[in-house]
Amino acid sequence: MAANPTPDTPIRDDSDARPDAALEAWLRARHSCRAFLPAPVPRATIERILTLAQRTASWCNCQPWQVAITEGAGTERLRAALQARAEQAGVTPGFTPDFPFPREYRNEYLARRRESGFQLYGAVGVARGDREAYRRQEMRNFQLFDAPHVAIITTDEALGEYGAMDCGGYVANFLLAAQANGVATVAQASLAMYPEVLREVLGIGADRRVVCGISFGYADASHPANSYRTRRADLPEAVAWVTA
Repeated sequence: MAANPTPDTPIRDDSDARPDAALEAWLRARHSCRAFLPAPVPRATIERILTLAQRTASWCNCQPWQVAITEGAGTERLRAALQARAEQAGVTPGFTPDFPFPREYRNEYLARRRESGFQLYGAVGVARGDREAYRRQEMRNFQLFDAPHVAIITTDEALGEYGAMDCGGYVANFLLAAQANGVATVAQASLAMYPEVLREVLGIGADRRVVCGISFGYADASHPANSYRTRRADLPEAVAWVTA
């Protein structure tokens, strides 16, 4: 198992000679930001990120994604609505995402999920078993981690899982394009828990299905939630070679 990387994990010394050196740099530097500064991202920078992400490959080139971007008062209105709904859910649990969440996490997937959670809780000082502190940290999702912007990604309902899969590629490219432009991001499945809130606040039509959200802005580098990096599986854990 590889050691957990840190925020300043260096790129290999020979990376500058590689044609994919810039891509490697963005991949290594990108992380899920969980504390943002209040400064907004200039509209021109956001449009540049969107332009790059629009190059995403898709099934039959149907490009099923549509994106609702908030800023200013729009972000605050959505933040308030999501917090209110999540607080209500704390009293009356239940949510109905447009796409089912995982039935369960098993084996290595459960281990990786736990490892990531323990890293976050350790960084922000949440003790194991402190349910009240867990809940406070969970609510940070619906506060958008104080981000000045959020992008909500939807797909045409008729395209089902294939449309969602294409949107996953779009999300990955959005994250990398943002990193290349100095913008921090966190992809949030949690925002898809309450699609009715997103539809009401953002005017998303009934023919659209919510895939996820991306909160984005400039990282608060001093915040402990941004002080760690998750491990990536070594190739033998994810790749099987078929040679005969």
